[in-house]
Amino acid sequence: MRYFIQLSYRGTAYHGWQFQPNGISVQEVLEQKLSLILKERIAIVGSGRTDAGVHAEQQFAHFDIEKPIALTDLMIHALNCMLPSDIAIQSIFPVDPASHARFSATTRYYQYRIRKQKSPFLDFLVYVFRPELNIDLMNEAARLVLQHTDFESFSKVRTNVSHFRCVIYRAEWVVEHDQLVFHIKANRFLYGMVRTLVGTMLEVGQGRMTVAEFKEILLANDRRKAGRSAPASGLFLVEVGYPSEVFSKKMMNDER
Repeated sequence: MRYFIQLSYRGTAYHGWQFQPNGISVQEVLEQKLSLILKERIAIVGSGRTDAGVHAEQQFAHFDIEKPIALTDLMIHALNCMLPSDIAIQSIFPVDPASHARFSATTRYYQYRIRKQKSPFLDFLVYVFRPELNIDLMNEAARLVLQHTDFESFSKVRTNVSHFRCVIYRAEWVVEHDQLVFHIKANRFLYGMVRTLVGTMLEVGQGRMTVAEFKEILLANDRRKAGRSAPASGLFLVEVGYPSEVFSKKMMNDER
């Protein structure tokens, strides 16, 4: 049987989502605790990788197990008690065996969050950036992002992918309370893409790069042309989208 897990995590203490030879990952911790509570070796597959220090308000993963699981609130509570405080499970639910946490996902939605002032309550959860920014110019650059599909200039070098095409559904900067937030939603993202887009658009916002130069970078297909990557601390995966049929078994269980 195949089950989906919906979870969230603060990525500060982890070397990303995926197993790493040189540090602890969210996947590793979650597999350890699931294996303990289910009393057999469990391997999980995530909807996608997040870099070291990146957070997730909503992440999905799946695992396979031969026997059905007695899914109860008590079981989820017990699993959360076993997990460290920076990882939380919201739900576990059965899905069709053809449903895949990564390949069935149709959209991913990220936010990058910036503040001008340090906050003791948001340590490592935002990027503290003090220079004045022209948000109108940054949104001009963001609108160019919506018009393009090849993002090789914003992908980390030596990335093992077959192509650099992404369909962007939303890209905009919004002032929200005391934060400046970049919203970006797409069918897929390249390794390091959002942080490099943010870092380059911050150059535009400071007047160190024109919108026309930003467009040239988009067209160049050359990572060396883009700006530096923004720090991981401000980046959140906030939503992973799936076709409604993926959740059909969950809805049937909820109705019981």
